[in-house]
Amino acid sequence: MPVASISGNAATNSEPSVRRPTPTFDSTKDAATPGRFGTEPYPALANSGPTPHLKRMTQTLLSLGHGYTARALARRLLPQGWRILGTTRTPDAADALAAMGIEPVLWDQTALEAALSQATHVLVSAGPDERGDPSLRMLTEQITQRARDLYWVGYLSTTGVYGDHHGAWVDETTPLTPTTERGIKRVEAEAEWGAITGLPLHVFRLAGIYGPGRGPFAKVRAGTARRIIKPGQVFSRIHVDDIAQALELSIISPNPGAVYNLCDDDPAPPQDVIAFAAELLNMPTPPEIHFDKADLSPMARSFYAESKRVANDRAKAELGLELLYPDYQTGLRALLTAEGKS
Repeated sequence: MPVASISGNAATNSEPSVRRPTPTFDSTKDAATPGRFGTEPYPALANSGPTPHLKRMTQTLLSLGHGYTARALARRLLPQGWRILGTTRTPDAADALAAMGIEPVLWDQTALEAALSQATHVLVSAGPDERGDPSLRMLTEQITQRARDLYWVGYLSTTGVYGDHHGAWVDETTPLTPTTERGIKRVEAEAEWGAITGLPLHVFRLAGIYGPGRGPFAKVRAGTARRIIKPGQVFSRIHVDDIAQALELSIISPNPGAVYNLCDDDPAPPQDVIAFAAELLNMPTPPEIHFDKADLSPMARSFYAESKRVANDRAKAELGLELLYPDYQTGLRALLTAEGKS
C-alpha cells in the first residue's frame, strides 16, 4: 500500500530484601533534580498547551518511532476513536502499520511536517542516536511553532539516566548521573525537549520492558537462556501493557512538566526471572554463569554496569496507576497463559 495519506506534495540467588523509603513529592516544584548535567531540563509548565475540548474534535496522536510500546498504546486508543499516525522508514513496515489501523508516515521532512500539523498529541519513542534526537533534528522549528497547540507530548526515556546506585532506591528527585553513553544521550534528549517553550511535555523513564513476544520463554525453551550471576545486581522492569495504561492516564489528565518512573513494584536479580520462567515451563533451571566469565555483547555488558531499584510512587499517586502486573511473577504467568490461548 502507499505510505501515508499524509504526504505533503529473575527464583535463586536473590538479594536480601531492601526496605524502600517512602518518597514525598511536591508537584509544584520542578520535576528533575540537577545532576552533573546542571539545571533542571524541564520546569513545570502549568499553562502549557490549549484548554482541552477533546470531545469536540478528532484526537490525533503522532507517534514518532512507532515501535513496541507505541503499538501497545495504540491498542488502547484505537477502539476509542483515536486517529494514530505512526512513522516508518520502509514500505514493508508501512503495510504492517496499516494492518493495525495505523496511518503510516514516511520518515522524511515533508511527510513529518504534514503529520505534525494534524496532531493533537505526540508520543516520542525514537531514541537518540550518535547525532542526538532524530525527531528534533527534523522538526525542532515546527514543534516549537506548534507547542501551544498540542494537548500532550510524551517522551519515552529510560531509568538509565540515574546511573549506578549499587542496588539502592532511586526516584524522580534523584540526580541524573548516567554512567553509559546511552544514558548520557537520554539526559541530553530530555533537556532538549524540555527547552521548548510552552510544550506540554511529560517524560516517562522506563525500566526494562517485557511483554508479548518479549520475555524469557523462547530462550528457556531453546536451551539458550543463561543465569548471569553478578553479586548485588538488581534490575527494575515493567510489562508493556502497564506502560500503555500509564500513558493513557497521563493523556486523560495532563500535567505538563511532569516526570514519571514507570516500573513494577518488585526489582529483582535477573537470574531469578530466568529461574522462574523455567519453573513455569517445567524445565530445568538454566545453569549459573558468573558475570566475569559470561560471553556478553558490549551492549549487554553495559546493562550490568548499573544496579538500582526504581520507585514508582509518583506515577501511582499522580496518575492513579494501578499496575496490572506488579511483579515479574504475575507478568510471566499472564504471558504464558496468553500463549496457550493464541
